[in-house]
Amino acid sequence: MHHFFTEPSQIRDPHIFITGPDVNHMKNVLRIMPGERVGISDGQGTDYVCEVDRLEETEVVLNILSSEKSYSELASRIYLFQGLPKGDKMELIIQKAVELGVFEIVPVATRRAVVKLDEKKAKKKTERWNAIALGAAKQSGRSLIPEVKPVMRFAEALEYAKELDVLLIPYEMAAGMEKTKEIISAVRQGQSVGVFIGPEGGFDEEEVEKAAAEGAQPVTLGRRILRTETAGLTVLSILMYHLEQ
Repeated sequence: MHHFFTEPSQIRDPHIFITGPDVNHMKNVLRIMPGERVGISDGQGTDYVCEVDRLEETEVVLNILSSEKSYSELASRIYLFQGLPKGDKMELIIQKAVELGVFEIVPVATRRAVVKLDEKKAKKKTERWNAIALGAAKQSGRSLIPEVKPVMRFAEALEYAKELDVLLIPYEMAAGMEKTKEIISAVRQGQSVGVFIGPEGGFDEEEVEKAAAEGAQPVTLGRRILRTETAGLTVLSILMYHLEQ
């Protein structure tokens, strides 16, 4: 069953009205026909099973068959603060992070990041990244669309993360695995968690110190050196397993 998102304002019981780019996608790409069933999420925690009533020029009208609270989201909101990687690695990271249940992704310009984006390029990248997040949310059956924030400097990211309950920063100099297991085990359902991941060159030691001063806890991901596109997904996988209801 195909899955789409809509604004709560487009839900007027007993119908849901789909507008925008999804109309063309449903009609001309997926070739959905009247009578077919589709899944709809309102982005606020409610999922609907609907039947296509009619496909018009600028909208698709659906009949609501049932609705229920979504159970596809984790019990905690996880924020991924990702150091800007080279090439198109960020696209893979976003896609997989959304599948693993991330709530929000913050691209971070760190000291050792090779990629340097000017304001114009950063804006275009952010638009592209949010489109990828939307596609991944549809594919994985999420009930909300994780937002990819505009690129932040490291200091801005730390300030943004101040209100979160738990901050984790994988670092090769962190204490052993037992300490990391203890830290992860202490994360409770309902807490917000920020995960800081360095770029290819890792974090500068001063950045780690600043993060620690703001309450970030260094953790280890084992004895092997993980690529930046692997490290964040590893932490998200561990947290998903720990927090899944």
